[in-house]
Amino acid sequence: MLFHDAWQRAGHERNPRVSVSRSVIPITSDLDRRLFGRDENEDQVGWLDGAISRFGRSYSGEPDRIAEELAKDAAVQAADTVLLTVPSQLGVEYNAQMLDTIAREVSPAFGWKQESTVSESASQNLL
Repeated sequence: MLFHDAWQRAGHERNPRVSVSRSVIPITSDLDRRLFGRDENEDQVGWLDGAISRFGRSYSGEPDRIAEELAKDAAVQAADTVLLTVPSQLGVEYNAQMLDTIAREVSPAFGWKQESTVSESASQNLL
């Protein structure tokens, strides 16, 4: 909670919103294993806007292992918003299945509760 402490010491009266992002790749099939099975699950370093940048850790593996690791991630636990990213190059159908696995098997471990599905929300908006 280093950020929250520094925020208060700076004299801000409201609570800050804290957002973190994590790449999450649940491995549930042989195809997943072939595509992502060698991920090192470490912070990544690369170039962003001409400067060396550190990117957050990736989590890949069995959904229960990812859930356990995210539940122990101090930044995830302290955040108001957690943005989970998935690789986008494999198409909508593949990503929809991956996001469903994350919603059902991974996200509840760090406190996320599903209120409704996208299709339920969309149909309610159409009525």
